[in-house]
Amino acid sequence: MKFSILAFLSFVLLISCSEEKTRDYTYLVNPLVGTGGHGHTYPGVCLPFGMMQVSPDTRLEGWDGCSGYHYSDSIIFGFSHTHLSGTGCSDYGDILLMPTTGPARCFNGYPDKVSEGYASSFSHETEVSTPGYYAVVLDNYQIKAELTATQRAAMHKYSYPENAQKNIIVDLAHRDEVIESELKIINQNTLEGYRRSKAWATDQIIYYHIEFSEPIIQSGIFVNDTIQTGKDIKGKNLIAYFSFNPNSNEPILVKIGISQTSIEGAKLNLSKEITCNDFDKYVKNAQNTWNKTLSKVDAYGDSTTLANFYTALYHSYLAPNLANDYDGRYRGMDKKNHTANHNYYTVFSLWDTYRALHPLMSILEPEESNNFVKTFLLMYKQGGLLPVWELSSNETFCMIGYHAVSVIYDLFQKGINDYDKKLAFEAMKNSAMQDHYGLSSLKNNGY
Repeated sequence: MKFSILAFLSFVLLISCSEEKTRDYTYLVNPLVGTGGHGHTYPGVCLPFGMMQVSPDTRLEGWDGCSGYHYSDSIIFGFSHTHLSGTGCSDYGDILLMPTTGPARCFNGYPDKVSEGYASSFSHETEVSTPGYYAVVLDNYQIKAELTATQRAAMHKYSYPENAQKNIIVDLAHRDEVIESELKIINQNTLEGYRRSKAWATDQIIYYHIEFSEPIIQSGIFVNDTIQTGKDIKGKNLIAYFSFNPNSNEPILVKIGISQTSIEGAKLNLSKEITCNDFDKYVKNAQNTWNKTLSKVDAYGDSTTLANFYTALYHSYLAPNLANDYDGRYRGMDKKNHTANHNYYTVFSLWDTYRALHPLMSILEPEESNNFVKTFLLMYKQGGLLPVWELSSNETFCMIGYHAVSVIYDLFQKGINDYDKKLAFEAMKNSAMQDHYGLSSLKNNGY
């Protein structure tokens, strides 16, 4: 399906078969747009509606740290695997990895001793951010870090200086208040565990499965700054280091799968989506996915207009986010695991998105729009209410109203109705009959 934007930007429509085949829309996108000021976006890698959002973290708190990254910063703490784009509240930043050299430091030093911790300075001059690929040089260690992703997994590529002591820090205490976490060493190349945390979402959990391309030769796991014995450690303030052979001058590749349901789900997601150590292959796959998605709108104009347009279109696809594993399992609003026969989503900022994003997706993504509604209805069945501002199977009630109703009705009027319509009406009526957050006044006064 191909659409053209003409009127308000005076675009000239130029369609040819050869041009449609060769045009690369990803070059028109700048993911760094919105990372300064109050934009609250992140520069890392996420596929359209992807579960995985692997990106650098430069800021640990504050309103302008909602995405974990701010363009004005000069320090990178590491690369975590979940991020929010454009929100006014902070959350995520799960499972932070940070490559270092020299003696391993298992603390970030924030806020007063950052120079003594594992963080590193960086320069935007070495930073590359495109759809499907991110890279930066960590100045303190002269390590080039590269990132790419699939829907539910990510791959890191760390190129260390020759003959340097190579470490990777795993910080499960990063950013949010941790309720509980676990790190288990499975063998010389494999880690797995989970992190359950509290922030905007008061009960969020991410399971992970990590595979290193080189064997671990030394490691240490710390809880509350005290080194632990054993290979299966649990705690609220858990940070670990893993060291690798300094005589190997090959880059270290790190593959990670994540899941909201189980360690087995994270392992499954990784095994199905990243099957080899060919980093460039997955960069190309990610770029092709984005190019196919962005090509659904074929716009023409001057370079500035096109950059603004396609960057905005790119950002439009960063949420909602896939929440089900490769086999369909997901964590419901009842905090139990279920299985869906369609894509199940999270991050429904409906107060923000019902006006424009969802109507846009009804045109560009009618099948996934059906899946959004199917997700709404599962949330209603398992949580008793259509989503208001749902985040990681938590209802935050961040905004007033019941805008899921508007999304459903708009789609229904457009003939996009491949869902249980009787259940949808029941759920819509249920939302309208609530009394919380000013709804009683709405009913009593007939606004």
